[in-house]
Amino acid sequence: MSNQTTVEDFLKIREVSIMRIKDAKEKSDQKVVGIYCTFCPQELVLAAGAIPVGLCGTKEEPIAKAEEHLPRNLCPLIKSSYGFAVSDTCPFFHFSDVIIGETTCDGKKKMFELMKDLKPVYVMQLPHLNRTQASMDMWIDELRNLKSFLEEHLETEITNEAIWKAIDIVNRETAAAKAVCDLNKMDPPPLSGLDLLTVTWSRGFSTDKEEVTAMLDNLRRQHAAGTAASGARKPRVLLTGCPVGLGTEKVIRIVSEAGGNVVAMENCTGYKTLELQTSTEFDDPIVALAHKYISIPCSCMSPNTYRMELLERMIDDFKVDAVIDLTWQACHTYNIEAYEVSKLVKSKGLPHLHLESDYSQSDVESIKVRVEALLEMVNQ
Repeated sequence: MSNQTTVEDFLKIREVSIMRIKDAKEKSDQKVVGIYCTFCPQELVLAAGAIPVGLCGTKEEPIAKAEEHLPRNLCPLIKSSYGFAVSDTCPFFHFSDVIIGETTCDGKKKMFELMKDLKPVYVMQLPHLNRTQASMDMWIDELRNLKSFLEEHLETEITNEAIWKAIDIVNRETAAAKAVCDLNKMDPPPLSGLDLLTVTWSRGFSTDKEEVTAMLDNLRRQHAAGTAASGARKPRVLLTGCPVGLGTEKVIRIVSEAGGNVVAMENCTGYKTLELQTSTEFDDPIVALAHKYISIPCSCMSPNTYRMELLERMIDDFKVDAVIDLTWQACHTYNIEAYEVSKLVKSKGLPHLHLESDYSQSDVESIKVRVEALLEMVNQ
């Protein structure tokens, strides 16, 4: 591949991967595993010789179809995800041989029960305490059960050697993604908020982790020298809260149009998991994976202290001027946790805005007014 990589190259990943998967399915019946959450250990999928692909819905279009089965007052992420599946309008879901879900919230847990009518689904049972030995023991058993499920349904054997090899691949990709995000610690940031989202979100669709790691490394090298400042300094905004993807980037666009820069995203599609590396100090790779994945600071964890520690460091490291906390409607855990986020940001003496929204464009004007007011506070 070329040594030059652009953000536009990341935009093409999804389309290229669809064609690759289709071709591999037709020629060799390549196995594909659809995943909905960062809690799913992609290393086990890779060790099984299968392709892991992200399926989480981030667009409004399929929601109407989902509401034929699901309540309207449900999280739009869940409805979008299910809508794509039940309408068979997501090629990645279409080509998936099995689906991996998880119990990050009650809505998703029950939605996966309906999805089992469409595909074989394994729902990982997450412990919601992550600092007790009992939770760790339960989580290790759960990953062993997932390994057995994949071996049975993909008709393969997952060896420890293959898992360790996959761990190395994923560790390097994660480090490369973190290095790209860290570019925006510079002032001015070399990547716009939309560029940052495009890179971090699109990499989840790649069928070749070695290739996408090289793309990330190339992008980092090209921007490592920084960019010359031009014009007035723009307010630096950190986005936190629920997952965001292309199709639901309206807050990032509004910040940019209002004269600000989203320089960092703590969300699942951003920085939340990028500090986490699977340790090679354990004898058992399943135990090593369990320690990594149980540390993810999702709002389903109680208490979720690592998220607040991560946010505080990001505020300092990225020289943040303001924080926007985005909660999708009916996401109760993130909505309640917004209170703790607010306390943290206020303790840092920074402007803070909590937005509750959905995937529609109906509230764009009201969000614009509130974002403009936030940025005015920075400029005072």
